[in-house]
Amino acid sequence: MRSVNRQRKAAMLGLAFDGSDGHTRITKGDNFLLYGGSQETHEVMQETATKINEELNHRAQRLEDVSLRELRGIARDVFQQVTGKN
Repeated sequence: MRSVNRQRKAAMLGLAFDGSDGHTRITKGDNFLLYGGSQETHEVMQETATKINEELNHRAQRLEDVSLRELRGIARDVFQQVTGKN
């Protein structure tokens, strides 16, 4: 039997359903895919995904290696920063 050494992969998926202007918005990054939403909502998703990646880079971590608890904390902090909401 052959041994397979697979690297872990991770990605963020952002979905929004508040778009009513007929536009289909899609943004793809190295480790994220964002789909849908109004222009404002899609921009918030873009900024959030970008800032999460910036924070991971600052910590010298990859999405694949960060724990779910850490990612939740990063996402919460970034979302609060982006939107001004708690």
